[in-house]
Amino acid sequence: MPSKIGVVGDRESVLAFRMLGFDVHFATEANETRRIVDQLASEDYCVVYLTEQLAELVPDTIRRYDAKLTPAIILIPNHAGSRGIGKKRVQENVEKAVGQNI
Repeated sequence: MPSKIGVVGDRESVLAFRMLGFDVHFATEANETRRIVDQLASEDYCVVYLTEQLAELVPDTIRRYDAKLTPAIILIPNHAGSRGIGKKRVQENVEKAVGQNI
């Protein structure tokens, strides 16, 4: 059975992911984002791509899933550009895993 991948964000930023075969969900506010991410987690999604702008609204939800194996929450920029949050998270995780920033 293939792994399920979801993408959550504003319509302009995530609609194109549908062409790649990902399940796309639209959100613009914190409660909506929490509900969708929790729903995807309960439906055994392995990866959830979440726009950085929405991630800023739900840091508690991001931390909760950081402590779990799945789903992996991957932050992506929205159509307006990157805020650097996703890149910083990757750097922190690499540093935690290997003991230094590479």
